[in-house]
Amino acid sequence: MIRRLAPAAVRAALADGGEIALIDVREEGVFGQGHLFYACCIPLSRLELRIADLVPRRSARVVLVDGGEGLAERAGARLAASGYGDVAVLAGGTPAWAGAGCEVFSGVNVPSKAFGEFVEHAYDTPRIPAKELKARMDAGEDLIVVDSRPMEEYRRMNIPTGIDLPGGELLYRIADMVLSPDTLVVVNCAGRTRSIIGAQSLINAGIANRVVALKDGTMGWTLAGFDLETGMGRRGPEVSAEGLARARTQAARVAARFGVRRIDRAQLAAWRREADQRTLYLLDVRRPEEFRAGHLPGTRGAPGGQLVQTTDAFAATRGARIVLVDDTEVRATMTASWLIQMGWPEVAVLEGGIGLDGLVPGDSVPTVLGLDGLRVEEVAPAALAPALAGGGVAVIDLGDSRGYLAGHIPGAYFALRARLGEAAPRLPVVGDYVLTGTPDDVLARLAAPELAQAVKGRVRVLRGGTRAWAAAGLPLAQGPERLLESADDDVFLQPYRRAGDVAQAMRDYLTWEVDLVHQIEREGVRYPIYPSPA
Repeated sequence: MIRRLAPAAVRAALADGGEIALIDVREEGVFGQGHLFYACCIPLSRLELRIADLVPRRSARVVLVDGGEGLAERAGARLAASGYGDVAVLAGGTPAWAGAGCEVFSGVNVPSKAFGEFVEHAYDTPRIPAKELKARMDAGEDLIVVDSRPMEEYRRMNIPTGIDLPGGELLYRIADMVLSPDTLVVVNCAGRTRSIIGAQSLINAGIANRVVALKDGTMGWTLAGFDLETGMGRRGPEVSAEGLARARTQAARVAARFGVRRIDRAQLAAWRREADQRTLYLLDVRRPEEFRAGHLPGTRGAPGGQLVQTTDAFAATRGARIVLVDDTEVRATMTASWLIQMGWPEVAVLEGGIGLDGLVPGDSVPTVLGLDGLRVEEVAPAALAPALAGGGVAVIDLGDSRGYLAGHIPGAYFALRARLGEAAPRLPVVGDYVLTGTPDDVLARLAAPELAQAVKGRVRVLRGGTRAWAAAGLPLAQGPERLLESADDDVFLQPYRRAGDVAQAMRDYLTWEVDLVHQIEREGVRYPIYPSPA
């Protein structure tokens, strides 16, 4: 039996200073409608794919949250079977939390976004409205616009003339981009958080230029009636020796101000040996392509700007140790300064960075639970195609709805793994069911035994998933062909991706961000380390 905790007991656990992971196991779209402040969203559908990386210590306290519909108990059983030994659920879920007079927050990545609003208030971070920036640009003033989002977001839309420079890269590369102290530096993102944190990073580092955040980012620019560029690829330059020297000096100033700790490899090795007693996250904050080129074994890629913007997507155990790694200590130091101010109790930068020896190439490989010993019957794309043409086969896509809508096997049904049992009666009665995923087949493998309990026909997995189907040159269909679940439940859409009145969605989103600072005051959230501006 999984222990059930009343809201008061969960509040006490969150406040006692010990390690704790608060995990909401509903789908992201549902989670975004209302959840606890410190909750990290790991849907039951994908629990085995994400939990080991986000909650690596299996003896850590874990509290599971849902909407009172029983998902948390199901998740608790899975975690217990995987060796998690201290698991409880919030009795009554989010409704009980709200009923006890506690705050419920909408949106995603709320701790980071609320922190951004707190930073703007505490520092009085300077900002520039879109209309003023456009007037200065039209007048030919000496200014530069740096976009603090990842390249993928930047390519989708950017402020004209803007150069992509993700938040963790700002101080590292800015000296080679701004050659005059008279140049106005404008930092933007899609909304508010990364603009504020990025601008304040440069101000904290003491660069000579005037630095401002673009008020409300690309959304504010659009709402002011101005056009955005799309498909651009401008990015910050490689770092010169002079630029690196300057960045290191400025980062050292930040380290001293915020108490950023450096540890050597011997200390890191000691912390790794203690990882069964104290949770340790080892995160590489460089750009994704640098991580892929070579990284320390055991590290996960977490680009610095995104780590601050979406901390809950990288570290779910509050109170854990975090060690940040790069190649020069500049990006790690700047990122660490923000995590310290967010209240993480033990953040350190690895002295000397990644070094040159013992590096491994490639992307982060997630640790997936539940695959050991799992045997499922497979079918290759080339064999499935003629079987589909002959009838008697039902394909079920368990990927996310965005991937399904963008491209799925013709005739495939879209379902959520956590609700597969409820969806099964709405499937046709056939002799052969094939599960696939977008993009791969891992989720389908985990779900195959579950579907086999709900249908009478044979259950197989498409080897390699939908990506393998497409790679074989087989056709894909688009749009909401056969939805067994709402396409709004499993993903939280940003305002510019929503149907309907996008402009109003943007205005509502920006109002939500600004109001977060007042909501965390009501919740009693405090940021323990916040030195007065120098």
